[in-house]
Amino acid sequence: MKKMRWDLSRRSFMKASGLICGYALFGVNTAKEGVAKVLDMIRIRQDSVYEADADPAVYPYRKSQDNPMVKALYTDDGFLKEGPGGHLSHELLHTRYRDRSGDIASIRGLRR
Repeated sequence: MKKMRWDLSRRSFMKASGLICGYALFGVNTAKEGVAKVLDMIRIRQDSVYEADADPAVYPYRKSQDNPMVKALYTDDGFLKEGPGGHLSHELLHTRYRDRSGDIASIRGLRR
């Protein structure tokens, strides 16, 4: 395998190191500004979601079981009359339940 030889004069070395340092400094500042803008947008979005959740005019029903449209689905003449645990609800809403209390107890036992 042939070794590469770098023929750098002092001037070439100074140019290369200046470019590398410049890219490093300006690139880091640009990245910091970009991250700050993204974090600011996330904070604004979170604030707007929390404001909408707190406003009863926007979301009058805080729980799905209080929503009359959901209640109508589960009535005797509703689409999901089998109830929330019925076969059709399971197929359409992908509801599953697995008892994980044993797993939690074993994890808690490991921590002690």
